[in-house]
Amino acid sequence: MPEKSDIIILELENAVKDSDVERAGEAARKALQAGVDPIDAIEKGLNKGLREVGERFGRGELFIVDLIAAAEAMKSAMAIFEPEILERKKERKVLAKIVIGTVEGDIHDIGKNMVSVMLTAAGSEVYDVGKDVAAEGFVQKARETEARIVGASSLMTTTMPAQKHLADALSRSGLKVSYIVGGSAVTEQWAKEINAYYAADATSSVGLVKRLVGVEA
Repeated sequence: MPEKSDIIILELENAVKDSDVERAGEAARKALQAGVDPIDAIEKGLNKGLREVGERFGRGELFIVDLIAAAEAMKSAMAIFEPEILERKKERKVLAKIVIGTVEGDIHDIGKNMVSVMLTAAGSEVYDVGKDVAAEGFVQKARETEARIVGASSLMTTTMPAQKHLADALSRSGLKVSYIVGGSAVTEQWAKEINAYYAADATSSVGLVKRLVGVEA
């Protein structure tokens, strides 16, 4: 018969797969009350569930709305776990800390949201600064979080220069980060011109991040 902790971890996994925000939060509270290690709950429950959703999305079985809904369920549980993790001064093992957002002047964020979810599912700690964000907003968040990677999306040719502004701002900042650009308006040639890495889509973003941090894709 499964142990109580295993049952709760499975509840967390299923809550994410079912995109059930309320159930995910309840399962997280139940986990802490039962003495389940929050790191185990995240890695074996939440992350496992989100990875499966991401894989199904990659196979064309789910849509972007499903991916984002599953991420919302995970966030609900993480809001319960994070204070406990900080109190115990334990750190999750993460693939990379990443700041991501849509550049200044561009209000499109569906693609950026998809990349954020896929990177989270792959084990990254993603800090989403949102859309229409000035270069300094990216730089400030990268400095605050000690992020290793900054990703900037642009879906319009008119906002692509903002990706160059951010490249320059990161260079001036002295931060040691890898810079990734993407979006429907962006090409690999453009990325090379501004000394950035290019990610064509959410799936390739995960592979690129793994290569940048020295993990086999």
